[in-house]
Amino acid sequence: MSLKFEPVLLQGSLLRLSEITSNFVIYFPQVLQFLKHQQTQSYLSSLCYAIFSKIGRRESPGRVGQVITIKAKVNRAFKTSMEVGIKVTVQDVLTNVEKIVSVAYATYVVKPVGAKKIELEPVKLLSAEDHLEHALATERKRIRLGYQEVFQNLMQESNKEDDHYDTFEEQDAVSTDLTHVQSIELVQPPHANHHGNTFGGQIMAWMEAVARISASRLCRSYPNLKSVNMFKFWGPSVVGDRLVFNAVVNNTFQNSVEVGVRVEAYNCEEWIKNQARHINSAFLIFNSVNDKGELLTFPKIKPTTKDGVRRYHGAIARKRIRLARKYMLYAKEDKPYDLWEKSNQAYMSYSNIATLTYLAAKPGWEVTSTLNNIKIWTHEDGDVLSLKVEMQVKTASHVAFSLLSNFTYRQQWDKRFLTCEVLQAVSEDDKIYYITSPPPPMTGHQPRDFVILVSRRQPLEPSEPYIVAVKSVTLTSMPPSSEHCRSEILCAGFQIYSESSSSCRVYYFNQMTPDLIPYLAASLTGSLNSIEDTALECIKFLELKGSKC
Repeated sequence: MSLKFEPVLLQGSLLRLSEITSNFVIYFPQVLQFLKHQQTQSYLSSLCYAIFSKIGRRESPGRVGQVITIKAKVNRAFKTSMEVGIKVTVQDVLTNVEKIVSVAYATYVVKPVGAKKIELEPVKLLSAEDHLEHALATERKRIRLGYQEVFQNLMQESNKEDDHYDTFEEQDAVSTDLTHVQSIELVQPPHANHHGNTFGGQIMAWMEAVARISASRLCRSYPNLKSVNMFKFWGPSVVGDRLVFNAVVNNTFQNSVEVGVRVEAYNCEEWIKNQARHINSAFLIFNSVNDKGELLTFPKIKPTTKDGVRRYHGAIARKRIRLARKYMLYAKEDKPYDLWEKSNQAYMSYSNIATLTYLAAKPGWEVTSTLNNIKIWTHEDGDVLSLKVEMQVKTASHVAFSLLSNFTYRQQWDKRFLTCEVLQAVSEDDKIYYITSPPPPMTGHQPRDFVILVSRRQPLEPSEPYIVAVKSVTLTSMPPSSEHCRSEILCAGFQIYSESSSSCRVYYFNQMTPDLIPYLAASLTGSLNSIEDTALECIKFLELKGSKC
């Protein structure tokens, strides 16, 4: 049995009163439940069950009388799972202003038929945006799979002195016991799909309700849901199950609070025997505002048990990961000098690949020079100038990828590299290098140095390129020195497309910084063919090394 998926679009539904909360704000989980009910998305609920590892953000609320637009499409189908991108917007019918309510990425896993696994066919890509999201879905999957390892590493860094709850002596701190809330719901037919499985959106709505009550015990007002952290379905629930929701505040952070919610399911027999099934967990982050729209400050909390201390430190680790995600996951053009630390390694690697992918996919590239097997393209976007160099190379793509991703070879063909050393081998696909470079021509400036992250990716499909992405990072162990001028790389790297078993097309990209403008200016005016010369040396290097492989 095989399945074929194409991007699906659902939009233009008028918000009804039954789909909002008491203060007339759109209920975010209700939006997801609403989406699940649509016939255009029925294949998701009938053929798949959701893990719903969600990487998402909530931008702004919607209100009564506004038109809600939900756009959902399958970004990529992997072997037995798929990523679905969901974007929710609201439009004010009076002002015609449209705002984003939420953006999320959900993972669905195909439910096996008996002992036979169902393998998904690739998604049919219809637009440039489809191709872009299709490529980045792989990076988001890497983040999901690596999340737990990052979290555990941060937990190990927690202050050992705070391992005991009796060390928390914050004055006026509120006991976490006072924030515990329990709710029990009976799953009825309207709460489930035609297979009898409970709608994921319904469970999310119940979870938000109990978490909101827990948070309100600290702020004494109506809390607003800010985000949901890695919502997961560990198992199914069906019509007739009793669902027990337990919520408690894990920690507070000045203007926000994290509430942990655990959901357990019981059928009739399990209820009698008190044998619970853990089916869901999530961490919900709330804030609250006063009548003037100003954020309220939450009081400190005090854990009273060893498990409470674990959850207290866990909330701190998750906040560090959220902050890293906030500044990198959704930024299409990142700021340089991102601080490299354990909490943001996965997101910085994602950002590195994503930024290069966005740069390569931009429309409006113009050819400025053609020489033999080399083309030079430029792209102007306001004050930002970017460079693309296309090279035809008689070397297998996987060989070119191996050589170009190892920056210790760079000195052999690029005169702008004086020295290059590996500072950290983070993983097989991510390394941090320290590079020194001569000053730009005819400037009389100091020699330059760089601390860069090099991230590489191999294609999952034949039509996809090999990717080597480069950006500057900050290492506390490698501060700037007086001998060099610390320079930056905003976005650079290679995309390598296979043309045959013995040839490939190599594209080099660089979002230009002031340090590199002299090289480009000299090349474009014809007084110095530095870019073409470097490209020719790169081709010679790849073909010479490739012939020996």
